[in-house]
Amino acid sequence: TKASDSDQVVDALLTLEKSMRKKAKDDETLAPQQLQALNGAWRLIFTTGTIDTQAKIKGRINYFPLKAVQSFDTQTMTLTNAIYAGNFALLKFYGPFEFNLASRKLEFDFYDLAVLGVKFSLGRGGAADIGAATGLGSSNNKQLVENDKKPFFNWVSADENIATARGGGGGLALWKRDLEMEVINSNEKEAAAATEIEVY
Repeated sequence: TKASDSDQVVDALLTLEKSMRKKAKDDETLAPQQLQALNGAWRLIFTTGTIDTQAKIKGRINYFPLKAVQSFDTQTMTLTNAIYAGNFALLKFYGPFEFNLASRKLEFDFYDLAVLGVKFSLGRGGAADIGAATGLGSSNNKQLVENDKKPFFNWVSADENIATARGGGGGLALWKRDLEMEVINSNEKEAAAATEIEVY
């Protein structure tokens, strides 16, 4: 919770990262379980920020002040990343992701962006450019794309309530499952499917 001291949260994340690394080596079922657990919506609660961001602000971001939600669909292997005002998405990125079961590395890219509900194509690497320019993403992501690689997270843990990972920019992050957004996402998918049926 936000009542917890931020340094204690970081220490807990580092301890968890170390223990999960060992557990993953001993238990080959861990990675598939984490992938399935990721299915759904996750609100960003805490982040240290990337190494670059920490250097700029001379500290960590800690508790994230905005409503930022990442949603994973492990059937279609697609994700969205959005900033919300209430339940309205101000910015929403769309794209595919891959999950390496051996390393628990999740690679992704965003090919589309919706601004206030208006969706348009970004093209490969477009999201990395926006992220680097605005500070919403790591400048490291732009370098990865320029080298024909994808932005990524090294996933630490995921269960029914909490997910944690280390980003490609070096920062640690903690998400809490957002059941309300999962219902909203499900309703949006059903509405989109109904629209497709009407068109055909």
